[in-house]
Amino acid sequence: MKAAWLFVIGVVCGVAGTLLPRAAMHLHATPPNSQASETMCDTVRAHTKEKFVFIAHAAMERVAPLFGADEERLWAANWEPRFIHPLPAKDAQGMVFTVAHGHRASIWVNTEFDLKNGRVQYVYVIPDALTTVITLRLTPQGNETGVQVEYDRTALSAEADAHVQHMAEQDRSAGPEWEKAVNEYLEKHKQ
Repeated sequence: MKAAWLFVIGVVCGVAGTLLPRAAMHLHATPPNSQASETMCDTVRAHTKEKFVFIAHAAMERVAPLFGADEERLWAANWEPRFIHPLPAKDAQGMVFTVAHGHRASIWVNTEFDLKNGRVQYVYVIPDALTTVITLRLTPQGNETGVQVEYDRTALSAEADAHVQHMAEQDRSAGPEWEKAVNEYLEKHKQ
């Protein structure tokens, strides 16, 4: 019996020793019909980090839910997420949805939805173009709420470098627009 086990272990080791180097070469090989410069991460792409702050004129318990993807429809013009999970649409950590960007779509995932502690975060990708991390931090300030929004963007291709820079310019100036839209909604829908 002991000899049979030694034989089996020897065969397994022999097969593994033969196949593992081939598998490693296959895993590290450059895909056919691709340019090495596009598959390797040796080119610096555009990366921006912009932040703005504003005051929402209501308590955090009322303001925080407005930054869920579904609730944001209430105050953000042209915000039309298409929910994949959960269905029916419901704001919750881990929600997944898409948003149209012209002829392309971004894929969004909520990575944090902690309304009690005032933290909401989304990550979205426009394939072959860019990635964005949006982090919101809400701070109670009496009967108002301080809102800080941070955009962290990275281009995924040379063609997207200029677009990421342009988006950063828009991010820098978005605070007053968000503040106006949120506060107009809060004013119209006083509780």
